[in-house]
Amino acid sequence: MKNIVVFGGAGISAESGLKTFRAADGLWEEHRLEDVATPGAWQRDQDMVLRFYNERRRTVVTAQPNAAHLALAALDQHANVQIITQNIDDLHERAGSKNVLHLHGEIMLARSSIDETLLYDTHGKDIQSGDFCEKRSQLRPHVVWFGEAVPLFEPAAALVERADIFLVVGTSLAVYPAASLLQFVRPDAEKYIVTLDLAETPRRDFVWLKEKASTGVPALVAEWINPPFD
Repeated sequence: MKNIVVFGGAGISAESGLKTFRAADGLWEEHRLEDVATPGAWQRDQDMVLRFYNERRRTVVTAQPNAAHLALAALDQHANVQIITQNIDDLHERAGSKNVLHLHGEIMLARSSIDETLLYDTHGKDIQSGDFCEKRSQLRPHVVWFGEAVPLFEPAAALVERADIFLVVGTSLAVYPAASLLQFVRPDAEKYIVTLDLAETPRRDFVWLKEKASTGVPALVAEWINPPFD
């Protein structure tokens, strides 16, 4: 079976009603990223950061997978599919995808402030001030904030290197180091990008579908599986 690696961004989740950070105005749902999505913000005002991510978590709980999520989940039946997502929601998993690597963390999980290996399922509930890990440290959202290392970058790069087909969906390729994953795609791999967020294709060897994720991804998946892969 072919190895397909999907590198997804905010454009997929946006079509399920989840708002995204817009660098143009420096705001994220009326919040400056410096106030809610950096280690400094956490040090200055933990309550504000917790409130912000509690609101994000509630919107994720009520959101539903869209046609792009469902198409990628269906592709699991025909190929070895690995999804590398920049999104912190669980919509790929709820759509049925089995292999999802969350490059920037998972909002449905909480983690210790002093031991990043201690993770806890929030079951969609809020994280409150005074919620502690087993080491008596305040729990924080399990997300990678701006200015923090991306611990799963190397495993993601290793997956990209094994891709027979590499598909980029719904990303402007403006966030680093995530965008540099394109450097690890083999020259002989088939390469596709589905997005409306770019002025031009990142490289000439990419086939660019200038469509929304919810229309472009299902069309591409249908083309791949009918006739089925070798």
